[in-house]
Amino acid sequence: MSKNIASARISTQSSELLKALNDSLPFDKILYAEDIEGSKAHASMLATQGIISQEDFEAIDRGLSEVKAEIESGEFNFDDGDEDIHMAIEKRLTQLIGDSGKRLHTARSRNDQVALDFRLFVQNKTQEIAELLLTNINSFVQKAEENSSVMLPGMTHLQHAQPINFGYHLMAYASMFKRDYERFVSSYERNNYSPIGCAALAGTPHPISREITSEKLGFTAPTLNCLDTVSDRDFALEILFNISTMMMHISRLSEELIFWSASEFGWVTLSDRHATGSSIMPQKKNPDIPELLRGKTGRVNGNLISLLTVMKGLPLAYNKDMQEDKEGVFDSVRTALLSLQVLNEMILDMRVNEEQMQSACMIGHLSATDLADYLVKEADLPFRDAYHITGNAVNLAQEKGLDISQLSLEDLQSIDARIQEDVVALLDNRASMNARESQGGTATIRVLEQVETLKLWLSQQNGK
Repeated sequence: MSKNIASARISTQSSELLKALNDSLPFDKILYAEDIEGSKAHASMLATQGIISQEDFEAIDRGLSEVKAEIESGEFNFDDGDEDIHMAIEKRLTQLIGDSGKRLHTARSRNDQVALDFRLFVQNKTQEIAELLLTNINSFVQKAEENSSVMLPGMTHLQHAQPINFGYHLMAYASMFKRDYERFVSSYERNNYSPIGCAALAGTPHPISREITSEKLGFTAPTLNCLDTVSDRDFALEILFNISTMMMHISRLSEELIFWSASEFGWVTLSDRHATGSSIMPQKKNPDIPELLRGKTGRVNGNLISLLTVMKGLPLAYNKDMQEDKEGVFDSVRTALLSLQVLNEMILDMRVNEEQMQSACMIGHLSATDLADYLVKEADLPFRDAYHITGNAVNLAQEKGLDISQLSLEDLQSIDARIQEDVVALLDNRASMNARESQGGTATIRVLEQVETLKLWLSQQNGK
């Protein structure tokens, strides 16, 4: 077995077991485009600074383009002897252009090279996920607007509480995804600083310009401190945290879609495109997509905890433990992108069963709070007294097998004579829903206001 071209100090062949443990090429080859982009920028800077000749730069730039074309066409030979994608590309480059390829690594280390490639990947994927979040938010807003008058029971403790509309419920998730989007945008801005030029940990004696490479690669500026830079994986932890939080929101929605689509509810019907049948029970239609989305939340949470655990005890600067930073990020990114795409399809294709939702509003005395509020405003009662009177009205409705909204005026006045005729209309569930006109409330007029607010916000994001 040949020694790796990165090794100068090691004089004997590595153990096959060490090689199996150490080599990252099987998974880090996904970074080929970022590695080539970073190397092109680095070589250009070296030529600008007079560290390598213009001829060497042109050969390197041309050779790297050939390597990229080979990889993307499938012609590139990923050799098991190559430790990682960085060495695989450099070796092939040298084969193509000769000694000029050996000059590429001047004034850099694999420490800052890896940090650059990985950061570029994370930054690119952060933007992709953010764009898909905007697509999903737009779909939720559209669906909310369509259903801003469709009533369903709002719940606490999974018990019927007060009447709300389905658009209002969807806007709650749109609000969650808006926060997710803002987290990704914030992370992008905070982490958009260039690591290249830090070399192993302490910078380089060569007269490089980190500003040149930073600008060429689209970064805001070079990082401040090289010791921190080569050992920093906060950007990877941030994308893992952001994905975990986003997937937690998707999981909460998935949980609701699962029971909403069950026979006991029947509030929504998922498209056949997003459900599966049973191998033995021909009548079954299983909500596999929301179940899978709910399950994958555990997967991305595990990736976050894994990297947090790897990083927690590492001294400065680079340590080989940090090779464990990539697979979890690659996996979480794939999961996030696929999850957002299928979620968007599923929501747009979902059928809302308005009658079943409306019928469910007659269970659980959803307008009971309205009777208490009426007694506070019209009879000038302390809320706690009004609360107990309302409890007695609920008990009477229970005895009669009715919803509180179905009690007659005589029934209500038998509980308390201060209740007047105007309360009957107030106890209607739709009236109860639309009475909640406070800002952010469930009244249709307020939901449409929320819809317009997010539409304006979406247009501002798309205009950036």
